[in-house]
Amino acid sequence: MSSDTQARPHPKFSELPLDPSHPPHSAWGLWGMNDELGTLNHLTPERTTEAAKEIKTGIRVGLNWPLEQMDYAGESFRQVLKHEIYELGKNMNDDRLTFNTQTSSQWDGLRHWGFDDGRFYNGLTQEEILGNKTSKLGVHAWAKQGIVGRGVLIDFVSYAARKGIKYDPLDNYAIPLDVAKKITEEGNVQFRAGDIILLRTGFTAAFETATLSTKQAIMNKSPFQYPGLESTLEVLAFLWDTQIAAVASDCPGFEAWPPSPQPMHQILLSGFGMPIGEIFDLEELAKECERQKRWTFFFTSQVLNVKGGVASPPNAIAIF
Repeated sequence: MSSDTQARPHPKFSELPLDPSHPPHSAWGLWGMNDELGTLNHLTPERTTEAAKEIKTGIRVGLNWPLEQMDYAGESFRQVLKHEIYELGKNMNDDRLTFNTQTSSQWDGLRHWGFDDGRFYNGLTQEEILGNKTSKLGVHAWAKQGIVGRGVLIDFVSYAARKGIKYDPLDNYAIPLDVAKKITEEGNVQFRAGDIILLRTGFTAAFETATLSTKQAIMNKSPFQYPGLESTLEVLAFLWDTQIAAVASDCPGFEAWPPSPQPMHQILLSGFGMPIGEIFDLEELAKECERQKRWTFFFTSQVLNVKGGVASPPNAIAIF
């Protein structure tokens, strides 16, 4: 936890912001104005120890989508992976990777998306970031202890199949909060403070099998569209009041896009300081959850230790 953590009760969402000069619904200062962990402060040693009790069978499931799988990311939007293997010496090889951290499984760091006035979590400004005046809020701050706790899978794909819900995983579809809660209730899951939510929408599986022309149509559509959790104040209140540590999904965001008039990305990242995981590979995880008939597991993720980094591959594993 941050060394600046304040010994104060966790405020309700309705009590945010803590200072009227801060952006709406922001929690700046809760863990000190120098804090760089945000809601990862919920991952206390005690909660990590409790999460470790999820390890019962030793089955391990990697959650990283292949770096090369996003083989089209728009004409000029983001660069896809470039992988070079070259001979360093006789029968000695090195390789070199060039990729955008947003084109496969990744965590959005707290420098990714600020409020419209140019302020990020705890008041860092866009001017400071682009001017390289500080490395504050870089993903390296998370690398010191990783993102480790209890993971909870909300498997909307399986739920939709059971209930006969028809939707296109490569198009906009907003999953209601009450449906997400119903899915976890059916799996006998009760949320705990410090949980890490993983939402399965089916985007990555559908993208893998799509034709190049379909991928081009998807990525060049304006606005970009994909499924996710509905974007409402009720969802924000649920995530905050439940003390969720981080959220992730298998689509290019967490909330459905384009969002409702209440976008969540900025509030989660720059208001709460909550990491958003995107394009995680949740297919094998869903199969293992179904096999074991449990949708909670030990979750571990270690980001790149890049000073001032904006985003990072998650290097995430679920352990049952």
